[in-house]
Amino acid sequence: MMGRSSTPESSMALGGSKEHLSSGSGVHNNLNHNHNHSHHKYHSHQVKHKQQSQQPSPGCSSGSVVGGGGGGHSNNAFVQGLQFLPPAYNNRVNVVEALQEFWTNKLVKDGQEPSTEACVIYESVPSQNPPYTCYVTLPGGSCFGTFQKCMTKADARRSACKLALMNSLYNEHHPARCITDSFISQAIQDAKQSSGGGEDEGIAAFRLMLETSKGKSMLHFQEMMTVFQLLHWNGSLRAMRERNCSRQEVIEHYSSRKIDDTMRRQMSLDWVAREQLQPGTTLLELSEAERELDECRSMGRELRFLKEKRDILLLAQNQLHSGA
Repeated sequence: MMGRSSTPESSMALGGSKEHLSSGSGVHNNLNHNHNHSHHKYHSHQVKHKQQSQQPSPGCSSGSVVGGGGGGHSNNAFVQGLQFLPPAYNNRVNVVEALQEFWTNKLVKDGQEPSTEACVIYESVPSQNPPYTCYVTLPGGSCFGTFQKCMTKADARRSACKLALMNSLYNEHHPARCITDSFISQAIQDAKQSSGGGEDEGIAAFRLMLETSKGKSMLHFQEMMTVFQLLHWNGSLRAMRERNCSRQEVIEHYSSRKIDDTMRRQMSLDWVAREQLQPGTTLLELSEAERELDECRSMGRELRFLKEKRDILLLAQNQLHSGA
């Protein structure tokens, strides 16, 4: 596992308030639903296209789009996006270079100085034999992985970049992917329906998170969304609620937090503690996380939450084996 940091749970007490942050899972499930909603519509266009072809690719068929296939409204958005790349890419797209250039240019356009470090992060899964797997993490936090069976590490990287480039262009040029007032209203309405009623504390927290990200695309919202999904999964939101932390305090504290090695290590220590209380818990959770990650990767879905879960649990396993 490649190394990567949250505030220890013991230091998460942010003060008391009467408004509590709910840790209900319904809203977090709805976050994933809203993030992938347009992507799923895109995917349905591609599935229909693939059913007419002789050799369907696994999961999301963005590969056929990059190669010039596919159809439907979302494909038009992708093709339109290609027009913003240098002309050489329009004939035969070098997806690795195109992805890097897209995000470098976007950061400059948004008034940000490109980092001296690579703005797109690649992580190859260690393996002695094919098929190989690579993950690509974009600025803003979204993560995509190799969705095809790749016999070389270079092909694995290209496969992940292909999917990341398609999603980057789609989110940049499709108006339905921008967080606006109308987007928030629809997202909250969907959240209420999925939770079966009114606006509880969890949905109110969801609304506040979206409002703090107004004007961003769903790709840019991914880092914040993943942080709160991890806090919920790890039980940290419940612990903060028990300390009478308000949802606004928690969201303000974590809205600008990045998922880093400190955050991962602290969460892994929580799982080490659970393992000591109930042996086998971490291994069972890790097995489920790896199954989910592999399944969603092969389907071309966004992977950041699932990948971070898997990495935190792997870190916990390493700490247990080393006697940490």
